[in-house]
Formats: sequence, C-alpha cells, structure tokens
Amino acid sequence: MTHSASLGQQDPPPAKDYVVNEPAQPLAAIQKIVGRKEPQRVLIADDDAVSARVLEATLRQWGYAVEVARDGLAAWEMLKQENSPRLAILDWMMPGLGGPEVCRRVRALNRAVPTYIILLTAKGNAQDIVTGLESGADDYVTKPFDRAELHSRLRVGERIVELQQGLADRVRELEEALSQVKTLKGLLPICAYCMKVRDDRNYWQRVETYIATHSNARFSHGICPECWKNVVEPELQQEGSYPPKEAEQRGSEKPAGTS
Repeated sequence: MTHSASLGQQDPPPAKDYVVNEPAQPLAAIQKIVGRKEPQRVLIADDDAVSARVLEATLRQWGYAVEVARDGLAAWEMLKQENSPRLAILDWMMPGLGGPEVCRRVRALNRAVPTYIILLTAKGNAQDIVTGLESGADDYVTKPFDRAELHSRLRVGERIVELQQGLADRVRELEEALSQVKTLKGLLPICAYCMKVRDDRNYWQRVETYIATHSNARFSHGICPECWKNVVEPELQQEGSYPPKEAEQRGSEKPAGTS
C-alpha cells in the first residue's frame, strides 16, 4: 500500500534557484539597476545607413545613449547646441559638410568643455591622419573599425571629458567666489585728527563706513582696555557714577589684624 501510494504522488517542484542564469545585462541596464549616473551621450554622423546602424547598435550595447545624424550639416546643427553630446564619432566623407569641416566649426565654439571628436574613415595613410587631427579631431579610427579598439578610444574620450568638466566646474566656482570679494588698494587719504577717509567723490567718511562700503568687512564696536582706562573711567568719575581710584583703593585695603 505504501509503495502504491508513493507511486501515485507527484514529485515535489524543484527548489527555487536564486542564481540568475540569464545572459549578462548591457551596461545601460546595469547602471539603471545600481542607480549610477546617466549613460554618456554620443553623437554618430554617417551618411551610410548600414554603417550608421551597425555603429549605433554597437554603442548601445556598450551602454551609451546614441544620437544619430545622417550628414555633416545635421551633425553640425546638433553639435552647436549648448546641450549637445560631448562625445562624437564623425565619418570623414559626408554630404554637405565633411567630418574635418565639422571639427573646425566645433572647435571655433571655444567651449569650456569641448566635444571629444573621433573621425571614422577608410583613409588610413599618415597624411590623412595628420589632416584629420589638424582639423580639430581628438582621435582617428579607420574602417572597418575594431570593436575593442573603438571602445577603448571612447573610454579615453569619456575620461578626458570628465576631467574637463571637473576643471570647468572648479573655474566657475572660483569665479563666483571672486565675484563676491571686494579689495581695497591704493593710497587712502585720511584725516590726521578725526581719522575720516576721503572717498572718490570728495566726501569724508568714518573709517569703518568707508571700509564697509568698499569691501565685505563688517564691524562690531567695543572699547579697548587702554581707552577704557584713559577715557571712559575719567568720564564716569566726573559724573559720579564711578568711584575714584583712591576711594576704590582704600575700600579694597583691609585693616591690620582683620581676616
């Protein structure tokens, strides 16, 4: 009976496997899961639809946010915008504007964080490389491109853009700090008796008023020990609201034999 009953029972379901057996996620998905920074934006410009699609798919697989331009004019219109991608891969030969001409126009913008541009072309001799780099390109990759090589060059571009962005941020912070600073310099005409200072409009002002107007300094008034002894005490004694020094001294002296 026990044997027949055991035959009629279904096998228990296998234990749940908590190990992820799915294929590795693209970098963009991993960044989304762990909450890292937004993926780097890259502009690609190529008039060859097939080449552009292959390059776009490759970059998206690496986790980049890709924007596509179909010719040089479209690439220039996108790159001259203030919020344009800071990484760009441009084909050399394109209708309207070639890659080197787009590079020249982008470099003329003189931005604090310039676009990192990689030229992608079938031209591979030394003179072509020199021409491309002198036009303003930062790097050069020949067709057909090697995936590992292109990925490494893009990562170099990312590091350079991040360094330039960090430097631009520090410069902006320094400029903002300096804009809040006022400095006093030069010869200040000051009265030898009342110690007032003459300003540029020939008005005489108290020293603290002049300094507060021409700097970010502020004053809190008090009495130094010397002025208290030489000025304040005599005035108080004359008004009778402060005991004379002799009376104070006598009051502080104790008769002999007292404890």
